[in-house]
Amino acid sequence: MAPWPEVDKPETNNYIGDSSKQNQNMAGKEGENHKGNVASLGNKVEIQPAFSTIALIDETRQEEDPWALPELQDTGVKWSELDRKGKIIRVLYGIGKFIMLLGLLYLFVCSLDVLSSAFQLVGGKAAGDIFKDDSVLSNPVAGLVIGVLVTVMVQSSSTSSSIIVSMVSSTLLTVQSAIPIIMGANIGTSVTNTIVALMQAGDRNEFRRAFAGATIHDFFNWLAVFALLPIEVISGYLYHLTNVIVESFHLESGEDAPELLKVITDPFTKLIIELDKSVINAIATNDESAKNKSLVKVWCITETNVTLQNVTIPPSENCTSSELCWSEGNVTWTMKNISETEYITKCRHLFAETDLPDLAIGLILLALSLLVLCSCLVMIVKLLNSVLKGQVASVIKKTINTDFPFPFTWLAGYLAMLAGAGMTFVVQSSSVFTSAITPLVGIGVISIERSYPLTLGANIGTTTTAILAALASPGSTLKYSLQIALCHFFFNVSGIILFYPLPFTRLPIRMSKSLGNITAKYRWFAIFYLLICFFLLPLFVFGLSLAGWPVLLGVCLPLLALFIAVIVINIMQTRRPHSLPEKLQNWDFLPIWMHSLEPWDNMIMSSLAFCGKHCCGFCKCCKVNAEQEGAKDNQLKTMEVYENTIAMADEERGVRRAPAAACVEKTGTNNTAL
Repeated sequence: MAPWPEVDKPETNNYIGDSSKQNQNMAGKEGENHKGNVASLGNKVEIQPAFSTIALIDETRQEEDPWALPELQDTGVKWSELDRKGKIIRVLYGIGKFIMLLGLLYLFVCSLDVLSSAFQLVGGKAAGDIFKDDSVLSNPVAGLVIGVLVTVMVQSSSTSSSIIVSMVSSTLLTVQSAIPIIMGANIGTSVTNTIVALMQAGDRNEFRRAFAGATIHDFFNWLAVFALLPIEVISGYLYHLTNVIVESFHLESGEDAPELLKVITDPFTKLIIELDKSVINAIATNDESAKNKSLVKVWCITETNVTLQNVTIPPSENCTSSELCWSEGNVTWTMKNISETEYITKCRHLFAETDLPDLAIGLILLALSLLVLCSCLVMIVKLLNSVLKGQVASVIKKTINTDFPFPFTWLAGYLAMLAGAGMTFVVQSSSVFTSAITPLVGIGVISIERSYPLTLGANIGTTTTAILAALASPGSTLKYSLQIALCHFFFNVSGIILFYPLPFTRLPIRMSKSLGNITAKYRWFAIFYLLICFFLLPLFVFGLSLAGWPVLLGVCLPLLALFIAVIVINIMQTRRPHSLPEKLQNWDFLPIWMHSLEPWDNMIMSSLAFCGKHCCGFCKCCKVNAEQEGAKDNQLKTMEVYENTIAMADEERGVRRAPAAACVEKTGTNNTAL
């Protein structure tokens, strides 16, 4: 096929019209000789110059926005075309899918609960040991990263908060020192939905949206900490504000806080495992006897009796009252309250009779809960894809993502925030709520812009639950638990004031979209991000904090200054490159591995390919994925190939010198894409 010279705006209709005219002219002169045909074609029909079809295709094809919500088309038979039997079957199918969706959601929430218990069995005692060093906890930066690490290890911010309340009430920790730990716990609790987003890595665009929707929570928490922790260290505004509120009320211990979701999930999860969380609190409060105790609860119903008994004491001990002490020969007696525990009923969970250590039980539960979690999530996504199509999907999208008309456009976000807070209050966990909306963001039902206020509402909802739980605390810990819960609440409210009301302050949306684009192209980067943000970086800062303030500041301040400088230069390279020196207008002066992920991607992919040769299953999986992606690329390339009928006719006449009538037949019937 002859190459076409490039033009700015080729007029495709003219060529099509001229081609039909040529066909008519050539057909009309079919009876003439070959020489006459060539002459008439040369004189009467002006062959239009050939142009590249690539220009025609590129002009009509618009670049797709990867963040645009996909249209979930209904590929089935329309409701109006079904007979009575078909309509009944479709209704029964819909009811069955809804029941199956509820069952999968129930298993999903239960697996999150078991996952939390597994993490506590694996790292609960280590988390208690971390809290023992009060000299480190007095450092706000160390307290922050300890809050992150402990919450990641126990997979529950409520467990971290209960440990902190126990330490504050036992005077091992002050409220001022506990506030940075609460901020860290707020960051650590967002790791769950980030792990859930990894389960949607099979589809590139779904993974882009799901990972961005999950990490928007991370970015908000990190930005809020970076902005508010220095203010709290300098001014102590959270401590003073909550102290005034607590002191202004005459508080009394109330009834137990409502546990709405636990009522449904506990009957199932207690058949799998039950934990004695008081052991972690005892280790954190320097109770040496708790180190040898197991976290697995064996006796579910016990009764403690306190009796006054005569006991012997060493002569060197001082008696509190001379009337309670007496001597008989060389032995000194006194009267003390002795607690005796009577074990009544054993627990009925799977590990009540086992002799396995806590670590082994935790690893077994960790593997099983992750398997159930992944399976439920995959089936939930497939079920939602089959249900949310056509009119149902459009109604849900419009309900969730549509803004109010001007001038009340801003109101929709705050209503979404209230909805997120209410749903989180119902399920009693921000991790459960954010993990549940992550697959909805991935399949395109909820937009990133709408998931942001929903996530902020989840942050508020989990703090209101903590406030209710604090109000139900016993009198000895009521004040401290309520003050810490209020600190958590006002910290999230302050973060929302900083990073939501004005559109240009909604930095987490832009940051999560950038990270989503990176992870969609390099999917291994998602695991790298998870390890860096929630494990390696907190461990690195914690290790520096053990060495003292001079080492911590000497290492972290230059790194922080370099990080801020790189961000500023990147922004200026995008918006005002001419304001920078010529060398800083791009990063080409650095080695490519320092400013591009391509070399790292090639290295990791080659390593995985090498490992795949020694692992049959992995190799087959990779081969199947590679073949699928290759097939998609070939399909796209094939769709871009078009035949130019005039150029082909010209080529046929020039090479084969066929009769004009033959040219008419060939050019007139071949007007479609290959």
